[in-house]
Amino acid sequence: MTFESARQQLLVVKVSLKGEKNDVYVCRDLRSSANDLYTVLCVHDHSIVKHLLKLLEETSDTAAERIVDTFISEGDLMMVFPYKQARPIDSFYMGDAYSLTRCEDIAMNILVTCIGSHIPWQLLYLILKQRQVNIDVDDEIFFGYEIDLKEFDLDHGEAECVYACANIIRDILEPQSSDKTISYQLITRKMANRSYSRFSELYRDIRIAAVPKEKRGILAKIKNVYMRNRDRIFAILLRISVILVVIALLSLISQIIFGDVLWLSFLYNHFKVIGTENLSK
Repeated sequence: MTFESARQQLLVVKVSLKGEKNDVYVCRDLRSSANDLYTVLCVHDHSIVKHLLKLLEETSDTAAERIVDTFISEGDLMMVFPYKQARPIDSFYMGDAYSLTRCEDIAMNILVTCIGSHIPWQLLYLILKQRQVNIDVDDEIFFGYEIDLKEFDLDHGEAECVYACANIIRDILEPQSSDKTISYQLITRKMANRSYSRFSELYRDIRIAAVPKEKRGILAKIKNVYMRNRDRIFAILLRISVILVVIALLSLISQIIFGDVLWLSFLYNHFKVIGTENLSK
């Protein structure tokens, strides 16, 4: 199945959602030499289509940059977003292994990503409510767009988005919920009172309540580098292990067939003579 616009020819490579109000696909652009992938929302509820078109007209240029393309296909509104391999924060965040400072930094990254998204509140609310929040290996935050529009509501504004964001941040800080975790206690109390209505209020509370950053020693820095790059390090070690296993198998086969390990013999004979002097003499 393909969808075609003036700019793209999108081939469906994965069906992520078949919903009452919309479908979500991962598509490859056949007109792109790099075969780029995109997340495509196919909205077939006409009332939602009408509201979204109006919201998109009112959105900022910054938000428009996040939406690669919009077009109508067989009466459905197609919204094309950049695709990135999902790393859901609920699966890849390990708060028990992180310091409080790092947890608060990640919480701030979530908040800053929300503020900088500039996408309509109604869509941002669904992204947050449906936990389409991902964390990269360097703790950067990025959104997924595989959202179900069945809960789409024009009445969802900044206040609802802030509350949904605060709920995620509270979960982020919960593993550190000791008596010293002022930020967790403050956010929990204000959420219970429904005190947040703007992102600036949540931002201020996290900044004020966060623990002071201390200079870290060399061991702490090494540990932090390891934690940030542990997936990459594991992958490198795995490749090295595979290479060593292959070398060992080839050496064993060489020993069985030729009675000698050929590559070791080659190295020995190569280094036995240095210059014009024979080391065996």
